[in-house]
Formats: sequence, C-alpha cells, structure tokens
Amino acid sequence: MRSRASHPRLPRLRHWRDWQSVAYLLGLPLVVCWQWTHGLHWLLYGITLFLTLGTGVIHHNHTHQRMWHGRWANRCTDYGLTLLQGHPTFVFWPAHVANHHRFRHGPRDIARTYRPEFGGDTNHLWGYVLHPLQAAWVLYPLFLRWLGRLRLHSPGAFRYCLGQYALWLGSWAFFLALDWQKALIFIIVPQLHGLHWLLATNYLQHAHADGRPLTRAQRMMPGTPLNYARNFEGWVNPLLFNIGLHTAHHEHPQAHWSQLTRLHADHYRARVDPALNEAGLLRYMGRVFVLGLVWPAARTRPQMPANAIQ
Repeated sequence: MRSRASHPRLPRLRHWRDWQSVAYLLGLPLVVCWQWTHGLHWLLYGITLFLTLGTGVIHHNHTHQRMWHGRWANRCTDYGLTLLQGHPTFVFWPAHVANHHRFRHGPRDIARTYRPEFGGDTNHLWGYVLHPLQAAWVLYPLFLRWLGRLRLHSPGAFRYCLGQYALWLGSWAFFLALDWQKALIFIIVPQLHGLHWLLATNYLQHAHADGRPLTRAQRMMPGTPLNYARNFEGWVNPLLFNIGLHTAHHEHPQAHWSQLTRLHADHYRARVDPALNEAGLLRYMGRVFVLGLVWPAARTRPQMPANAIQ
C-alpha cells in the first residue's frame, strides 16, 4: 500500500485572493491565442493590453510575497511571468526591493523621478512619457552589476537569471519566426505596453512627492507626515491589486496586497498631504497631463524645495 506522502501535492496559494492573479495570468495567453488563430478583435485586444498591465502588478506583488507554498511553484511562476511580461522577473530584486524600497524616493534611489540630469523635479506629460526610458538608462547598469555579483558569489542564482533571459528572448525569436506580424501585434507590442506601465507607474506615484529621507524612528511617529508617495483610490485598486495604495505598501512591503485597503484607511491616509491622495488614476492623469498643458491650476506642486533636489 502506498503511503500518503508518496502522492504528489498540488501547489497551494498562500492567500485565496491571489486566485484573481491566477485568473489574469491564465486569461492573458488565452485571449492572445484566440486572436492569433481568429484575427484581431478590438475588445479582446483591449483586454490583452489591460492584462499585460495586470501582469506587471502581479510580478511586483509576487516579488514582495511569493504566491505559492513551495519553491518549485514559485519558480515556475517566475518563469511564467517572464514569458508573459517579456522581461526577466529577477530585475525587481535589485531595482525595486534593494533600491526603491530601501531609499523611498530619496536621493540614493536611482529610480527617483527628480534627477537633475533628467530635468529635475517634474510632473507633466513629457516627463511621464520619458520616465520609462530614463529609468531603463540608470537601471540596466544596476542589473548588470547585480548579475556580476551573482556570477561570483551565487552561480546557481546567476544561472537562474540567465534562464529567464533565455526564455524571454527565445520566445520572441520563436514567435517572430512563426509569424512576425502576429508576433508584433499580439505579443511584443502588448508586452512593451505592459513594461511601459511597469516603469511609468513610479512616475505616477512619486513625481512631485517629497523625497527627503526620513529615519525609521521618524516614520514610526504617528504625527510624522509621509509625503514620499502619491496614492490613488477608486477602481484602479480592485482591478489592479491595490497598486494605488502606495504609502501603505512602502510602510508594509511584506503585507499581502489585499491588506492595503485597511492599512491605507486606518493608518496612512491621514498622514499624507491631501494633495497626494487622489480620487482616481485616470482622473488624475487627465487633469495633470492633459488639462495641465493649458491650465496651470490643474498641475501639481512640488512637495520639496528646489535646493533639496539631488
């Protein structure tokens, strides 16, 4: 008689709310495959673009808190996200966890939005469009240094990261060889769209916020303002895993995304300048990036003085 331990176990999610994440990850290849076979459908193409955006948020959440019980399920998710996103998932460790969360939009955060060589402390349409390119310019040397250290000190992790590059570039080569036009329309352009949002979200959340460093003791004091990030309320949060509640996420990076609604409402909303708590993402973008082109009153104001920008 076979023992119970001999039966393989199906992977289990750490949190039931991540079934929404699983649905997005399964839905994206399904809508792409349908259109590859039957042709472009504008409604499905819009869903494709939305799901590529969602994939980037899932990647972010999976980096902070692994989705599954079990090492191999999480590794398979890493590779699945790499394949769906069109870029290796390891990059969130050096760029986001070890850099952005450590320095919180401060002068040592190389992804900060107020670099003098990129125009200083801006918040306008041109800055939003250019920020992903500017971020890639400063982040890719960081990735290469990270890989160099892994190669010397952790060759297994180095091979794991190279495997993600091989999967990404190999998938593009395969689909381009199969049908380059379909590959561009249904796979590469949507993935680039998702990657744009992945990088541009940093600009939405931090442009004109206060990057002056706070100590941990200062942040723990209930009366200390926390103005290093912008928060978005509204439909962006149930649709995209509470990505808009950024202050609570920074203060509790290990909290599951489903907990951020309560944390934001109970602990952080009142500690953020009202100018940094926005009612909705699209409303904000329309007001600041479009209306702000012609109406100065629609624009945001910097939270820190010009002499603090480094």
